[in-house]
Amino acid sequence: MEILADFLVIGPGGLYCKYGDFYIDPIHAVRQAVISHAHGDHAVPGNVYFWSTPATAAIAKYRHGRQNNTHYEQVHFGQEFKIGSVHLKLIPAGHILGSAQILMEYQGVKYLYTGDYKLQSDETCEPISPVQADVMITESTFANPTIKHPHPDSEICKFNNTSFNVMLGCYSLGKAQRLNALIQANCPGKTVLLHHSILPIHKIYEQFGINQLRYLPFDRKLMKQATSNYIYLVPPVTFNNHHRAKNLLRAFASGWSHHHAVNDISIFISDHADWDDIISYVNKVQPKEIWTLHGKGEHLQQYFKDKIPVKVLNQ
Repeated sequence: MEILADFLVIGPGGLYCKYGDFYIDPIHAVRQAVISHAHGDHAVPGNVYFWSTPATAAIAKYRHGRQNNTHYEQVHFGQEFKIGSVHLKLIPAGHILGSAQILMEYQGVKYLYTGDYKLQSDETCEPISPVQADVMITESTFANPTIKHPHPDSEICKFNNTSFNVMLGCYSLGKAQRLNALIQANCPGKTVLLHHSILPIHKIYEQFGINQLRYLPFDRKLMKQATSNYIYLVPPVTFNNHHRAKNLLRAFASGWSHHHAVNDISIFISDHADWDDIISYVNKVQPKEIWTLHGKGEHLQQYFKDKIPVKVLNQ
């Protein structure tokens, strides 16, 4: 059984498998796409055939609209399916609701595309499920030994140190729902308000059984008193357009330091694996080779030098 160096290559539409004639998380619309999760940089509109989990399909339908002529091929976790000559399974990735690793088998060799993933606990999505493979194609967003994410409970508890209202910037899909759950669990004196663009995603989460979220739609009247213990979740564009908002504190939930430079509270919460978790997950997958995407793989090359070959793919 030989690992094929060209099993996945970067083509015009992104990451391409010629042995099945499909793309994985293509960067623009293609005929056949296998989608790891519904974030916009992984699930572009207009693909003709769109293989994904049911939750990813539901979110994509909402975001892309129902008149885009896409055929949504919904696949449950662990269900085997075949495209061309390649056998595939979707495995929970722990990134957001419905997020999947993509396990591909061809001529007896297993290739695992992790997609975006995290090992930290998250009540609003399926926990990551380790699976062994010959090749691990891993995201490397935070593949740097200097990056270590703190525990999310300790970060969210920072809100307990003030009674001032907070405008909390976050991504509408995945991060907003996780933050809501974390606030419910750790900040009993706080009330979550949602920006109108985040509400529909919460509703989809509820359709898939995530029913522990507690929130109110944004109401300007509720935010008039500065010390009302409200946390207003807003998408990045709203957060950036209200940088001079008065009588409230500003925070942005992210694993990137530059998002915290001018804010009142730093909330280091990421939905990606940090360095320690990437290394931990490599040990669980036990690959013979590592291929990296979405970041820099040089640190992994150095760490696994003379142990596991690491190939850097660019996308």
